[in-house]
Amino acid sequence: MKKLMVAATLGGLMMAGGLAQAADYQIDKQGQHASVNFKISHLGYSWIYGRFNDFDGTFSWDAAKPEASSVNVTLNTASVDTNHAERDKHIRSADFLNVDEHGTATFASTGIEMTGDDTAKVTGNLTLNGVTKPVVLDAHFIGEGDDPWGGYRAGFDATTTLKLADFGITYNLGPASETVDLIITVEGVRQ
Repeated sequence: MKKLMVAATLGGLMMAGGLAQAADYQIDKQGQHASVNFKISHLGYSWIYGRFNDFDGTFSWDAAKPEASSVNVTLNTASVDTNHAERDKHIRSADFLNVDEHGTATFASTGIEMTGDDTAKVTGNLTLNGVTKPVVLDAHFIGEGDDPWGGYRAGFDATTTLKLADFGITYNLGPASETVDLIITVEGVRQ
């Protein structure tokens, strides 16, 4: 049976399979084969979907020693995009992301616990709006292999739900809007 292990990102964020030694990967930002998306309830009546357009990071893993795997991601909070310029301006303000004072968010993994052949809990420290808190990502290995350009790639997705108040975001949109769901997909190129 193929031995699978997990390495997170935000992303958290990651899991991988089948490698016999540690490998380092760069998230494919250039080709944008990665995304950090979110959804949040608007007053309990609908969903607002958005994404962060600018982020970068690396991950590594060792299938023989999954606990040594890691991920580090940096995200430009001003790159938030909900397809509505005025709303994006408000999200960038001190009411929410406060990008003038906290222009980046970061995630650094601290541990990985396999929960299945291709699933894992990835724990790490998320710094958002100047506040650092531990978070847990539910990660899933998507696949890995050679690409058409002579490289080797691995892909993962992960989800988590954040309580906004935990990160100092207390703007009141009602009880249905106190949490935000993150949906992260990453593809890394082996270095």
